[in-house]
Amino acid sequence: MTLKKLTRAGLVALALSALGGAFFAASPIVDHSSAYAQAPAAAPAAPAAPAAAPAEAAAPPACAPNADPKKAILEKCSPNSGDTAWMMTSVALVLMMTVPGLGLFYGGMVRKKNVGDTVMTSFAITCLITILWVVCTYSLAFTNGSPFIGGLSRAFLQNIVSDATNSLGNPNPLAATIPETVYICFQLTFAIITPALIAGAFAERMKFSAMLWFIGLWAILVYSPVAHWVWGGDGFLSSGNSDAWVKVLDFAGGTVVHVNSGTAGLAACIMLGRRKDSAPPHNMVLTFIGAALLWVGWFGFNAGSAVTANMQAGMAMAVTQFATAAAGFTWMLVEWILRGKPTVVGICTGAVAGLVAITPASGFVGPVGSLVIGAAAGVVCYWGVSGLKHMFGYDDALDAFGVHAVGGAAGAILTGVFAVEAYGGTAGLLENNAMQVVNQCIGVGIVFVYDFIVSLIILKIIDIVIGLRVKDEVEREGLDLALHGEAVQ
Repeated sequence: MTLKKLTRAGLVALALSALGGAFFAASPIVDHSSAYAQAPAAAPAAPAAPAAAPAEAAAPPACAPNADPKKAILEKCSPNSGDTAWMMTSVALVLMMTVPGLGLFYGGMVRKKNVGDTVMTSFAITCLITILWVVCTYSLAFTNGSPFIGGLSRAFLQNIVSDATNSLGNPNPLAATIPETVYICFQLTFAIITPALIAGAFAERMKFSAMLWFIGLWAILVYSPVAHWVWGGDGFLSSGNSDAWVKVLDFAGGTVVHVNSGTAGLAACIMLGRRKDSAPPHNMVLTFIGAALLWVGWFGFNAGSAVTANMQAGMAMAVTQFATAAAGFTWMLVEWILRGKPTVVGICTGAVAGLVAITPASGFVGPVGSLVIGAAAGVVCYWGVSGLKHMFGYDDALDAFGVHAVGGAAGAILTGVFAVEAYGGTAGLLENNAMQVVNQCIGVGIVFVYDFIVSLIILKIIDIVIGLRVKDEVEREGLDLALHGEAVQ
């Protein structure tokens, strides 16, 4: 028996029915029990020393008291070895997402004559962002300064260790149980992959020199302030800041990473214009390998964002797997119905869409919420890379906006729906906190508007000074030989 091809209206009705059914099914069975949930708002009590234990055997305090408690500075702290080991593992996993994961994922989707430029872009961005991170961008993003930008107390990473020989340091208050060096490297991997994702939008037509200038300026003027707004100790959108204007839930980067990168990609598409010609992906196997590396690395991305080895990290890991599988499978079904055949590139892209959408929610939702978020991502991101892109006519070469901005926004908003207080400390719409959905929408809107405007300004200045786009003959012949003097044979 053959399956008849559904009309677009039929598909929409089917998708809405499935999502609606899952939504209402989630209401009575959202995990309200706190028996297995981490309650991050309550600090664990220190175990009492046995009555007979000698005074000298008592464990020293985790951190020495600070003379001025208003400065939020922790001094002479001894790191937790378990947390440190997990976070060092997470650093390696997330770095793997960009090199080689994203490089292969994008490299397989461009034409053969541009593969070298595509993978070179991912590698060069990794190097450039690392240098800027040391100089100033870490300090601007993750030290206290103002609600809009951090300070320069960690410029050139000064004063990050007080006494390494005795395992004592001055950790970032955002990650008090691990050495600041580990926290710096973990957040660096996020700062690396975010601009690397932008490159998917302008692939096959941007000058390599213009790309380096754009990414460097964007990291300073866009990524650093947005990361500070949402994750900084005194950011005006930070859910951890008691004085925040709007408390936005973003566990691992739905707004900071995905809406941010996808929006910049859209600005680049508009400034550069369409490619002279395009073709199907040249090597689906490279894309498959890249997607697989992204999937594995994303466990460090999401579960590592707990910044400790605890039950919240375990739930974040679980829901990452569930949402990714749901999104990849949903995308495959939608593509099968609409185009008659399921494709490797399609299911891989759908899985990445699920990873994107669960990112902001991963520390706040349970298994049922993750399945709904994943299925929604499979539908809305498919529309983002097909209907939306064709509707407005922009050339998002590798669908950075359609997957990352659309998926990140959908995931961020649905976080406000499915957030479970027992898991992440904040209730969502299903637990009678409708205002959290409003907060999520405000956060997405602020990041989109700021990023789009500043990205356009940066791109325009670069275009005036050195030009953004390669010459027509370079684009026809391929960027590999013209820009790098080498090519895949």
